[in-house]
Amino acid sequence: MSDTVAWRPKAGEIPQQPGVYRFRDAAQRVLYVGKAKNLRARLSNYFAPLASLHERTRRMVLSAASVEWTVVGTEFEALQLEFTWIKEFDPPFNVQFRDDKSYPYLAITLGEDVPRVLVTRNRNLRGARYFGPYTKVWAIRETVDIMLKAFPMRSCSESTYKRAEQTGRPCLLGDIGKCAAPCVGRVSKAEHKSIALDFASFMGGNDSKYVGEVSKRMKAAAAVQDYESAAKFRDQLGALETALSKNTVVLSEDVDADIFGIAHDELAAAVQQFTVRGGRIRGVRSWVVDKELDLELDELVETVVHNAYDELDPPRLVVVPELPDDAAELETWLTELRAERGVGQGRSGPGKVVMRVAQRGELAALALTVATNARNALILYKTRRSGDFVARSQALADIQEALGMEDAPLRMECYDVSHLSGTNIVASMVVFEDGLPRKDQYRRFSISESTDDTESIYQTLSRRLSHLEDDPSLPVAEAVEPSGRPRFAYRPNLLIVDGGQPQVAAAARALDDAGITGITLCGIAKRLEEIWLPGNDYPVILPRNSDALFLIQRIRDEAHRFAITYQRQRRKRDVGSVLSEIPGLGPARVKELLRHFGSVTQLRAADPVAIAEVKGVGTVVAQTIFEKLRE
Repeated sequence: MSDTVAWRPKAGEIPQQPGVYRFRDAAQRVLYVGKAKNLRARLSNYFAPLASLHERTRRMVLSAASVEWTVVGTEFEALQLEFTWIKEFDPPFNVQFRDDKSYPYLAITLGEDVPRVLVTRNRNLRGARYFGPYTKVWAIRETVDIMLKAFPMRSCSESTYKRAEQTGRPCLLGDIGKCAAPCVGRVSKAEHKSIALDFASFMGGNDSKYVGEVSKRMKAAAAVQDYESAAKFRDQLGALETALSKNTVVLSEDVDADIFGIAHDELAAAVQQFTVRGGRIRGVRSWVVDKELDLELDELVETVVHNAYDELDPPRLVVVPELPDDAAELETWLTELRAERGVGQGRSGPGKVVMRVAQRGELAALALTVATNARNALILYKTRRSGDFVARSQALADIQEALGMEDAPLRMECYDVSHLSGTNIVASMVVFEDGLPRKDQYRRFSISESTDDTESIYQTLSRRLSHLEDDPSLPVAEAVEPSGRPRFAYRPNLLIVDGGQPQVAAAARALDDAGITGITLCGIAKRLEEIWLPGNDYPVILPRNSDALFLIQRIRDEAHRFAITYQRQRRKRDVGSVLSEIPGLGPARVKELLRHFGSVTQLRAADPVAIAEVKGVGTVVAQTIFEKLRE
């Protein structure tokens, strides 16, 4: 393999100004779009020796045939141009968004001569103000029905409105007071538009103002004995309070913010966006991001914010889990976007958009809730994806092809080793059949002595293979014990170990020593998600968004979880049982000992004098602890 690609441009040809660059393949398709404060410095990272590049970056560079760049005046202009090109070219190596939900919005068509309020999933209505997104259509319809009592504006279709104009008779909503009936002239079009503007202002978070105004009008009407008007204002006030009660008050009333939570792993990221207006949660949105290149959290934040406000209007405060390097440029872009769209009329007023990380108080507490929702969404996404029969079948077929197997890996076993600073070494074996976990066939191994992870893998595989039946054609029906429990002897199609070349070599040695053939072996290296085969100098690279890699990653993660759980159980049992036998040492003091020393290893290494320094432990008990642990 050469040090770098042959088409690399000369360093002197690349300018040092800010700009945007595009990688293209031989067919001139745009593969990746990026921006840089210094184009020469940024692009030189891609043309480092290929062996030193991140695997996915290396794959992108090798897929490309050329790179081109455009110099701009400022970093902000680079940000804008990058967003424009990503939207135009949809490059495969940029972050790919998966949002299969079509969210309902409340829209007020202020651009029309007679504005209308409606619930819609169409984000392209000209001149409309949007509120949301909302998770349930019925919930927002119910809210609109209540709000029409306070703001009786048009909600009918165009055909219904024209028919009422022609006949001179309003629809039912006009007769029951849920529409001011501009169609028959009960109010002028200007008066009706004022009602629509008030509705939009209320939904934009300016709610306390209207509640106070309606309350004053009700009391004033009652004071002059205009009880009919007072009753009307009373009904409006009740409608406003009912609508407000449906949105939980989570922050101060003057807070308008969007709060983002992001949970991600090597393959995907789940995003949660909570829309807070007037201190209340007005909308929730969630979507999934497929990661083709390896991105850090701050880089994800930039892309997430750009895509979130491609359609929605930004508030004055955007709360993110981590600030990106170009946070200032993003703030400028959001501020200009807010001004272009005419956002900021009413209570909040125009102003600069601020991005920050919530550190303390009620905002930080809500940000923690959003982050928790993002983690749960990522788990749900992975669970649903692995539960899809078509996706599982495709994943097994892709694994078979990528690893050169004769048959699909209908039974896969994955092994992982866990230890605490070289002590309490354990290993796990998890089983997936037809792409689904078989938890009744999981196994745990205790390893007494081992020099490193490779030796532990060798011991674990040797013990497992010693129970393997010699006959590879053993049918499933015969692979059960008399009790009905599946036998440990059932032969797998594929063995997976958590690790790279060294771990795979150790597992291959175990297979050779046991004289076992006909079983495919591979390893998955966690950092780069590479698949290693025995004796190969280069890994097998599965596409980042493929179901095959997703399935292998899931079985690896399950093996890791199972090993960690067993290792923690053993550590707790071993230390707890030994210390609990010492007279005068209860659970509270055992907990204090472990908290003071930080780990079991340090406690075992401590002398009686150091142990006696722990609160509640005297010299006599300290000596007893020292002797017991030495035993």
